[in-house]
Amino acid sequence: MGRFPLVPTLPAAERALLVGVEGLQGSWPVDRSLDELSRLAATAGAEEVARLTQRLERPSPRTYIGSGKVEELCRLVHALFVDVVIFDDDLSPSQQANLERAVGEPVKIIDRTALILDIFGLHATTREGRLQVQLAQLQYLLPRLRGMWSHLAKEQTRGGIGSRFGQGETQLEVDRRLIRRRIATLKRELELLARRRGVQAKVRNDSAMFRIALAGYTNAGKSSLLNALTGAAVLAQDKLFATLDPTTRAFHLPGGRDVTITDTVGFIQKLPHGLVEAFKSTLAEAREADLIAVVVDASDDDCGRHIDAVMKVLREIGASSTPTLMVFNKIDQIDADAVRALSHRHPDAIFCSALTGLGIEELVSRLSEEAARQDDLLELVMPYSEGNAISLLRRISRVIAEEYGERGVRLVVKIPHRYSARFSNWRTDL
Repeated sequence: MGRFPLVPTLPAAERALLVGVEGLQGSWPVDRSLDELSRLAATAGAEEVARLTQRLERPSPRTYIGSGKVEELCRLVHALFVDVVIFDDDLSPSQQANLERAVGEPVKIIDRTALILDIFGLHATTREGRLQVQLAQLQYLLPRLRGMWSHLAKEQTRGGIGSRFGQGETQLEVDRRLIRRRIATLKRELELLARRRGVQAKVRNDSAMFRIALAGYTNAGKSSLLNALTGAAVLAQDKLFATLDPTTRAFHLPGGRDVTITDTVGFIQKLPHGLVEAFKSTLAEAREADLIAVVVDASDDDCGRHIDAVMKVLREIGASSTPTLMVFNKIDQIDADAVRALSHRHPDAIFCSALTGLGIEELVSRLSEEAARQDDLLELVMPYSEGNAISLLRRISRVIAEEYGERGVRLVVKIPHRYSARFSNWRTDL
């Protein structure tokens, strides 16, 4: 029998040219920011073939980069057979359209936001996650429709009958109406899901369960840490945004305390505001937690900037007042001197490795301390007529002692601090 050549079944990776501008406001050096953009591109299935950078005090309103750089960009695109040009910062619809005209078809011009939206679209698995991504994508697309229909809009420039209502303008308005209608529908569906999530959150709130949220930069190892703590089988990959949908697992702390631990979506620098808005109901898991464990990749040279980016997003979603615990993961990938340097800068942090298990016991012990720190020890005498209040107390607290007397039920309880005020009228330990 003759030999047959193998036929590739996977599409070839798109060839990407990355474009960054330095000198603008921001704490990230352009080379480090482009390194991250390259990883994002790889996550989306593209291969970096070249980079182009320029130093500017302010972007060009027409093409973002200067006219000379646009010419250099065009030469590189055609010399390297580039499929997609990815800008590290957001492009306005007009800037994107002007760049597309300069480079020519079929090369695509996208920005960081479009790239992240594409990755989110690939990785969203739950219904709510898919709706949130679709909403953010449509909100991004809406102001860019005119450029997409420019080939039809040219028909209007010929004059004559029908030029006032050209097919390009008609199609543009039809698409705008359809997208606005779809956006309104998505918002209604997400509001319904958010109300359901609120009901579930109320059930959790009315229990003694201490809630821990794992937040952190994407690829910091949150899912691996959840697996190491709880034995969960959450997907953990060395990719940016490997998991988008929150996963909650129960965990039994030493001393008998039950808690829940939730793995939330990873954060990133320049996280598109539209995504923060779309994912607010999912990110509410962090806002409603009793403790946020900020997971940091200790092996990353930019871990300090990662912490700043995470804290910025936590402020945006209204979680800045929630107690936090800094957890430096992946210490198996750095030497002892680096660990000492980090511990000197962050003396209250925990250092561990979800991969090897190093420091996990110390983390569990610290979580127990944090949970106990937010409890109040109360002694109450509650009249028998307050049956509903007694029933609620038993649900949301841990009863240490209970005895029945003439005045009512005497209870000694450990109760989450957020509920103590509800029972102040029956306290005997004041």
